[in-house]
Amino acid sequence: MTHLLQVLLPGTQQVQNIHPLIVHFPIVFLMSAVVLYALAYGLRRDPWAKAAFWLLLAGALSAAVTVWSGLYAAEGVMLAQSVRMHLLNPHKQLMLITLALSIVLTLWAAMMGGFPKKGRLAFVAACLLLAAVMAKGADYGGQMVYSYNAGGYACGQPIEFAK
Repeated sequence: MTHLLQVLLPGTQQVQNIHPLIVHFPIVFLMSAVVLYALAYGLRRDPWAKAAFWLLLAGALSAAVTVWSGLYAAEGVMLAQSVRMHLLNPHKQLMLITLALSIVLTLWAAMMGGFPKKGRLAFVAACLLLAAVMAKGADYGGQMVYSYNAGGYACGQPIEFAK
């Protein structure tokens, strides 16, 4: 399987684990759900909330897998201790909060037929909070990848944290 993956996607030879390969799925699903829920609320288009609910569900499920892969990968990824402290730890905390929020919002929506009739503004506000927390967490992840080569072998490791 690994050899087939490297033949089909040769760039995977540079990754240390599967986390970088799947991390974008929950970002796309959850951000799309937030946008659709906000539009459904603002434009009073309840049918759009049906699509938003399925995106939210897909986002929560893919977030669970992605968080698992990140927790599994965290110990083995080559990062200086300073980078772990300043970037990996906040990334981990924010993404665990993202997962928790996505699960709570998915359950809330599921119990209310996909889009709560009562408390819609609170629901949409919570969705926006989810997007903000996830964006900040993803930024920490991006800094690890692009500034400190986390998860790859493109340059010498580890690189010390620098502001």
